[in-house]
Amino acid sequence: MNRMTRDQLAARVARDIPEGAYVNLGIGAPTRVANYLPKDREIFLHSENGLLGMGPAPAAGEADPDLINAGKEPVTLLTGGCFFHHGDSFAMMRGGHLDICVLGAFQ
Repeated sequence: MNRMTRDQLAARVARDIPEGAYVNLGIGAPTRVANYLPKDREIFLHSENGLLGMGPAPAAGEADPDLINAGKEPVTLLTGGCFFHHGDSFAMMRGGHLDICVLGAFQ
């Protein structure tokens, strides 16, 4: 049996996320899922540090140091994306307002 790399696993998870889903990406390997989402599906990514509408990693040299995910990695923000207090972010997660949470190994 061959082990999957983190990128292969992220691509596999991304294929299973349905159209219109609101998805929290945990810290670590789950953040890679954003880079493999099908372009033809509208999926709303949530980060627990207060982002909704998070996009994939920026191109080299185009990172905004103020736009990061919960793992402190640079991300992009899609049109219509928003920022909010991390307390509100956790309320969204704990209140059942997300469809999927992709958790890391230690979460």
